[in-house]
Amino acid sequence: MTASAARVPCTVVTGFLGSGKTTLIRHILENAGDKRLALIVNEFGDVGVDGEILKGCGVEACPEENIVELANGCICCTVADDFVPALDQILSRTPRVDHILIETSGLALPKPLVQAFQWPTVKSRVTVDGVVAVVDGAALAAGQVASDMDALAAQRAADETLDHDDPVEEVFEDQVACADLVILSKHDLVDEAGAARANALLGGHVGAAVKVVPTAHGRVDPSVLLGLGLAVEDDIDNRKSHHDGMADHEHDDFDSFVVEIPSASDPDELARRVAAAAEAENVLRVKGFVEIAAKPMRLLVQAVGPRVNHYYDRAWTPQDDRRSRLVVIGLKGLNRPAIEKILQG
Repeated sequence: MTASAARVPCTVVTGFLGSGKTTLIRHILENAGDKRLALIVNEFGDVGVDGEILKGCGVEACPEENIVELANGCICCTVADDFVPALDQILSRTPRVDHILIETSGLALPKPLVQAFQWPTVKSRVTVDGVVAVVDGAALAAGQVASDMDALAAQRAADETLDHDDPVEEVFEDQVACADLVILSKHDLVDEAGAARANALLGGHVGAAVKVVPTAHGRVDPSVLLGLGLAVEDDIDNRKSHHDGMADHEHDDFDSFVVEIPSASDPDELARRVAAAAEAENVLRVKGFVEIAAKPMRLLVQAVGPRVNHYYDRAWTPQDDRRSRLVVIGLKGLNRPAIEKILQG
């Protein structure tokens, strides 16, 4: 077997906040057939919500020990400190994994991550099978890069010229420009005219050879995403980025913090508080686990702007930390005391 054939393929799944990355990956894990998978989850914040959701799948193809969470910051900023040790951990598993999925945080730039695959200690063992960007089809149909960016939507509607100084736009554009495949999520929420608008908005940033796949609820045949065999690390210099030529970058345009709240009695009332916080302050995302009084089940809360979803995902276990904590993510300058006051009731 050649060194190239021996390398484990990795698929990088990138996408903006709330685009549907976790839903897509969960579907892949549940429909991977006889592939033995591993997953690196780059959670932005101190509570590993995405990792917990995926660990709760109970999927034989990707057992819990094959899921590694990185919660120390954006993966593209902490490659040496976090990503490489995570790879070492996964590659030491027996039996050997067939494929590694890497779910980046919503803020990650894929290019610096892929460039790390050129490092000699990495390149000899793994290769980038492909970069998949998940984009919010419903938001794009409305002229936005994310469903919660009302101010950005108004700006884009007024001016077709992209504002490259806008950090959210730059992150979105860099993710799409680096992609080998674009997943246009939430297609069930978009009519024909909306789909045309979404594709037109994407058209200026997606390479000519890159396919855009419309999906609903993350339902994509894994064979569409896995086994592309592109060795992206060898072509990464041809993928343009707003951050080319920069030795390093910081995501100083975003704030993230954890709010601890009391045990709740009414999930719907909690959802109203989460929506109120998003509407009153510049909150992009809220997600976390909450204890509901007199309920043995754990409540999962996920919000994109003022749109809030919540459901009981599983029973609490004796090993769980039953504190109710919510990760809040937003643009720089969040009014933390005001948000805490609203969320804590």
